[in-house]
Amino acid sequence: AGICLLASGSVALIYNPVALAERFGHLALERTHAVGKPVAAEAAPIEVLAPLVMVVDDSLTVRRVSQRFLEREGYRVLLAKDGLDAMEQLAREELPDMVLSDIEMPRMDGFDLVRNIRADQRLKDLPVVMITSRIAEKHRDYAEALGVQGYLGKPYDEEQLLGLIRQHTRRTVVV
Repeated sequence: AGICLLASGSVALIYNPVALAERFGHLALERTHAVGKPVAAEAAPIEVLAPLVMVVDDSLTVRRVSQRFLEREGYRVLLAKDGLDAMEQLAREELPDMVLSDIEMPRMDGFDLVRNIRADQRLKDLPVVMITSRIAEKHRDYAEALGVQGYLGKPYDEEQLLGLIRQHTRRTVVV
């Protein structure tokens, strides 16, 4: 089973009846024998997707390490190299459930990113956690004044980060 995009842009489903029969044929036979007649098809199951977390950091190493860690914990991950890249992706990609952002980045730093997120009506409630080497109280206070949901120093405690992600994400349900 699969899909194909037609020249018109429409999606066409492709079914392989042999593969479907091999995989699910025994279920149809069991239902037929149990009731004595074929049963109507059940509604498609609801697929629950893991929360999507955007990691914004100018360090490729930090992005990749964070990506592997989050994927290992069952999250989907979207990567951005700085605040401007993040804003561009937020405008056109699937909206993440949470943003994890560094502060010190070229083009647009983490503070400007949070200001832009809070100023955008569509993004204003998006949870943001800052993960940065700037651990001074004045930076933490400024981030909290901008409306971040968490502030962690580098290197961060993985369990603390997972706790913040669980606290501020929701499951996305797709039928």
